[in-house]
Amino acid sequence: MTPDSNPPILELRDLTVSYRTGGRGSDALRGVSLAVERGQTYGLVGESGSGKSTLALAVMRYLGGEGAVARGEIRFDGRDLLALSPADLRRIWGREMALVPQDPFTALNPAMRIGEQLAEGLRLRFGLNPAEARAAALDALRSVRLPDAERAADSYPHQLSGGQQQRVLIALALSGRPKLLVLDEPTTALDVTTEAAVLDLVRDLTRAAGASALYVTHNLGVVAGRTERVAVLYASELVEDAPTADLFRQPLHPYTRGLLDSVPRLGQRKDERRLTGIDGSIPPPGDLPPGCVFEPRCPLAVDRCRAERPALDEPLPGRRVRCHRWPEILSGEVSARRELPPALPSATESGEPLLRLEDVTVRYPLRRTAAETLRREPKKAVRAVSGVSLSLKQGRTLGIVGESGSGKTSLARAIVGLVQRSDGDIHLMEVELPPRLSQRGRALLAQLQMVFQNPEEALNPYLTVGESLSRPLVNLLGVSRAEARQRAGDLLEAVRLPRTYAARLPAQLSGGEKQRVAIARAFAANPALLLADEPVSSLDVSVQANILNLLTDLQREHAAATLFISHDIAVVAYLADEVAVMYLGQLMETGPAAALFEPPYHPYTEALLSAIPAPDPTVRQAAIRLAGELPSAVDVPSGCPFHTRCPRALGAVCETQTPPWQTAPGGKRIFCHIPVEELAAQQLPVVVFGGEGE
Repeated sequence: MTPDSNPPILELRDLTVSYRTGGRGSDALRGVSLAVERGQTYGLVGESGSGKSTLALAVMRYLGGEGAVARGEIRFDGRDLLALSPADLRRIWGREMALVPQDPFTALNPAMRIGEQLAEGLRLRFGLNPAEARAAALDALRSVRLPDAERAADSYPHQLSGGQQQRVLIALALSGRPKLLVLDEPTTALDVTTEAAVLDLVRDLTRAAGASALYVTHNLGVVAGRTERVAVLYASELVEDAPTADLFRQPLHPYTRGLLDSVPRLGQRKDERRLTGIDGSIPPPGDLPPGCVFEPRCPLAVDRCRAERPALDEPLPGRRVRCHRWPEILSGEVSARRELPPALPSATESGEPLLRLEDVTVRYPLRRTAAETLRREPKKAVRAVSGVSLSLKQGRTLGIVGESGSGKTSLARAIVGLVQRSDGDIHLMEVELPPRLSQRGRALLAQLQMVFQNPEEALNPYLTVGESLSRPLVNLLGVSRAEARQRAGDLLEAVRLPRTYAARLPAQLSGGEKQRVAIARAFAANPALLLADEPVSSLDVSVQANILNLLTDLQREHAAATLFISHDIAVVAYLADEVAVMYLGQLMETGPAAALFEPPYHPYTEALLSAIPAPDPTVRQAAIRLAGELPSAVDVPSGCPFHTRCPRALGAVCETQTPPWQTAPGGKRIFCHIPVEELAAQQLPVVVFGGEGE
């Protein structure tokens, strides 16, 4: 047999990867075969624990001391990577294949300036002298569109924003002009505008270099808009592999269908259709079912699925699926869509606002440097929130969106009392909330509860779930410990967890289960107001869907108001009744969520909407990208705070004068100098909705 003259840039053949823990081995990847063609961007999706990152690290031959390839082949550019020596691998890393990891801050050396980190790699790879390496490092930083390459090169990692750090990692990865770029969740921690800019950058640079990319992510919107082909992993196995458009139009595996149905579609509303998350969780490697690994969670499982492991079939040219029932799914005889009860309409507005904010301001004073003290310069402060006025009625949800640094979390913490507001008034049920948490009595504390982003940090690791749920009942409501234990079981059932979970420690729960416990604890005291700060951003899409449905159900049962903070506009638009858009601590736009996707928009809202990665290849979006970084909250621009990045800025009036609040159609209010009529004439819908597949 003659060798292929133009083989795929990357080919995995029956790849199995094992890790040894506690003296025992377990497979983190089992029998995976796939091929990335030259110039192709290949997406790899699946829930946490599916094996995505293991595959990426195996491709890079970077599994660590406990991991090893137990079986199979990894071929890169026609060569067997597993047969290469460490010295040979070092010659390939950076030059021919490169990795962009998820967390830029841990990937960069905190004690070395950015320019030197780039120059060091260039010297080693290409034998450049220091001056040549410095010049090449600056060119690399300019190629990723950092606005001031010289300043960035002379900075330490902590002096750059998250988006800038991620651009540096991309510059590091592409500086060797690799043939293959492996990206492991590179935009998970970024807000939508930064994510869009980074994804545009990767697309443009890989196209220009003719490079291939393996993109590991749980974000189906990223996959839909940025890849040509997608592989779906579940419980360490490849369950589906198809061209992106075909996979989204008609998935053939029930797991893929479940993932797609879990994501809120742009414009989808909770009072129109519930989300369809996947119940259950991925089985641990040592406790796999005897037949199909997805059978315990599959809505189409039959006896054959429980007894016999399905083969990886090719139902159509270029498509592969591991499911006994794909012929029936392909023909339309059966559907893996889960049937859910119809959504209930949102609560109607009535009565006085339950929460009322008037000109709320939060400032964080900064210490003066010695030089500033000698020059007698005035003290500076971070203006995190500036003059925000909002109201929220009982049973309603107010969503707050904006980039990182827009003031969303500071506003929530001022409401709950975790930071002290500098000015303004906050009333809850017509009672003024004291600025400090210590000034609020138990009755007020019981009426206002918060769910945080990271459930790992929200739960005491040394308390059982039952103890965590009992404490607010005992401390805030004064019930007996015996009654609190009984109610803790009721709370677990309310968040769809067994009562037996009361005896478990947080370490024995999955991420989604921990967040359910945190939500149950927040509702324990039957609060009037729930503040949810990015409560689903760290969760898989299937778990996210279940949590959003749960929040909707509990809010209706308790008639509570919810302040929901997120940078995911699709999630906010799905869950919220009203939406407020923040930028640099100030409100830019407010209005009903139903009108969010209809122009006219504030130019900042327009840019946010255009940056949403839509989980549908048929959706068409305008590409509006904001120039530059978010200005410092210490020195907020005069006039309109958005004028330094606004693509529609009018000039001097935006730079020097505070914009007026204008009323727009659909109940919106827009903080902008441009007349609403002109915005309406200039703007088209940012998102043109497509179909929903099967």
